Amino acid sequence: MNATAPHLGSSLEDFLKEEGIFEQTQNRAIKEVIAWQLTQAMQEQAMSKTRMAALLQTSRSQLDRLLDPSSDVTLSTLERAAALVGRKLSITLV
Repeated sequence: MNATAPHLGSSLEDFLKEEGIFEQTQNRAIKEVIAWQLTQAMQEQAMSKTRMAALLQTSRSQLDRLLDPSSDVTLSTLERAAALVGRKLSITLV
């Protein structure tokens, strides 16, 4: 490792771990992917946010929070949303 460039040759994962933000960054990325996939599935089915919120028996603003990667969402809510667009939520431990 070079003293003038301590991260030269290291991976992004190593860098994030050194900075102490790996888990936070990984969680955010996962939430962004899930939100994107839900949005894509809604678009494929021509389902509006208003309709999706009604099917989830919630408000449009609550659906916006569900699709916001920075907010905390329960797994059961994500499972319900996935089911409404014909998808399944799959989570694995690695």
